[in-house]
Amino acid sequence: MTTLEKITQQLSQNPIILYMKGSPQSPLCGFSARAVKVLSACACGQNFSYIDILQHPDIRTELPNYSNWPTFPQLWIENELIGGCDIMVEMYRSGEIQQLIKEISAKYYINHIEAQ
Repeated sequence: MTTLEKITQQLSQNPIILYMKGSPQSPLCGFSARAVKVLSACACGQNFSYIDILQHPDIRTELPNYSNWPTFPQLWIENELIGGCDIMVEMYRSGEIQQLIKEISAKYYINHIEAQ
């Protein structure tokens, strides 16, 4: 399976997925920590999938090309790029991300797992 196929599969199988440095329990950069904090403050709590890009250098290299977004973390909801940490914080302040997460959480049964 190519890296692009892996990314496509991850996005299609995980309604909420965060590509980040580290894990939600142990983020390895401030931006990833802030992104996890935003998601945790939403209705989904810790119910989202994640990929530790430091453990997957192929995804770390390929995803910015696929998404046309150069930095991490990257939040994807229903196969659509939402954005990085700053956008997540902005959406949280406006209440937009809470509503989106609430709708997605109601639509899917979501586990907090490392996506494969």
